[in-house]
Amino acid sequence: MTDLWTPAALESATGGTLHGAPRPIGGASIDTRTLQPGDLFFAIRGEARDGHDFVRAALDKGAGAAVVAQSRAEEFSAGPVLAVPETSDDPVLDAMRAIGKAARARTKAAIVAVTGSVGKTGTKEALRHVLGAQGETHASVASYNNHWGVPLTLARMPESARFGVFEIGMNHAAEILPLVAQVRPDVALITTVEPVHIEHFPSLSAIADAKGEIFSGLAPGGVAVINRDNPNFARMLAHAHASKAGRVITFGEHESADVRAHRILTRPDISVVDATVMGVPVTYQLGTPGRHVAMNSLGVLACVHALGADLARAALSLAGLKPPVGRGERTALRIDEGDAYLVDESYNANPASIRASLATLKGIDTGARGRRIAVLGDMKELGEAGEGLHRELAEAVKANGIDLVFTAGPLMRHLFEALPMDNRGVAAHTADELTDAVVATLRPGDAVMVKGSNSMRMVRIVEAVKARYALPPDQREASLQAVR
Repeated sequence: MTDLWTPAALESATGGTLHGAPRPIGGASIDTRTLQPGDLFFAIRGEARDGHDFVRAALDKGAGAAVVAQSRAEEFSAGPVLAVPETSDDPVLDAMRAIGKAARARTKAAIVAVTGSVGKTGTKEALRHVLGAQGETHASVASYNNHWGVPLTLARMPESARFGVFEIGMNHAAEILPLVAQVRPDVALITTVEPVHIEHFPSLSAIADAKGEIFSGLAPGGVAVINRDNPNFARMLAHAHASKAGRVITFGEHESADVRAHRILTRPDISVVDATVMGVPVTYQLGTPGRHVAMNSLGVLACVHALGADLARAALSLAGLKPPVGRGERTALRIDEGDAYLVDESYNANPASIRASLATLKGIDTGARGRRIAVLGDMKELGEAGEGLHRELAEAVKANGIDLVFTAGPLMRHLFEALPMDNRGVAAHTADELTDAVVATLRPGDAVMVKGSNSMRMVRIVEAVKARYALPPDQREASLQAVR
């Protein structure tokens, strides 16, 4: 296996000095809990801990080398360590950015950057999936989309990659600017603009402006991909025109969209889309259900076209797409000798994504006895609008025929109290307090969806339901087929 980084390349990129003989370096890490032998460990300063406190543990686990501040290098004299100049409060983070910059400079890969209020990670994973079928593809892990995740993902990018897919996030204005400047994408996509992190912005238009920052880093002549259906389309388009973009591609159901959906058929575990891509008719199946996923798949195909990759092959690949963990994963359950169905949307939540998840839940056939059950945790970072945005979800609950709603958190209680008595399950302050009630209420035929902001730890409810009712892996697919 070719080394990801040679000692000479590391010293050249960072201006640092290697002490001790480094092992072959095949990856990069900032977390000893997930570090793999051969990873280059960056001892960055976290919000609560200094990475230098974990250097010995990283080396003991087989790290190829550790990147440390020059003044701390003597503490790890046995090495191997890369001691870097102290040019800021966090010189190791600077070094990680420098190595990321070197990775971007040496690669010949076509690079895509993805942002948006909703659907970033799912769209990034879809691009990883379809492009990976056409060539070596490097992409962000999980939601590594911030000031640590983006340079780390760059530092991990092998020189041999044909495609690179980067997720870029933000919760304040001007946060995307330095990240996209590092990535310098050939194609940049905005999935949509919604009132997410609204407590940090004066308006939805301001969020659109912040998302539009992604076009500032486009390589000259690059392609901007924009959701034509979004009310803030004109604002995003203005940012694209102000950038170095040589071309704009739009997607959606709008009659003028370049990549346009004419029909979307949603089923419990798949969706079917009839579309035109730059005037070419395309019909394809998605292995992940949900109208919102189908809409984002149009953006995926727009990116594929912009990159010059094989469009027909990409459309065919979408049939094998599966939802990321915590973002729509389906699990077949067995309750009292009957089948039931769990939808894990526990990773995060905002008003738009909860509405989309409720609509997907509506599409699940629960039979004569089954119920559609939503278990919802607080949506964070909504500011003064939070109470109203939670309460307004009652309309979506009614519109999608949800039978029973359980809520966790003080904000979701506003939704709970806005519901008719027949729709109320249990309201609790935390997910842990709600878990037993959810597990106890499930019965054959039910379809239960769990969703909330990540800090609400709704995944604990998912884990409890799986522990009690999940079928063995070898039986799950057959049961899911029956639910379809």
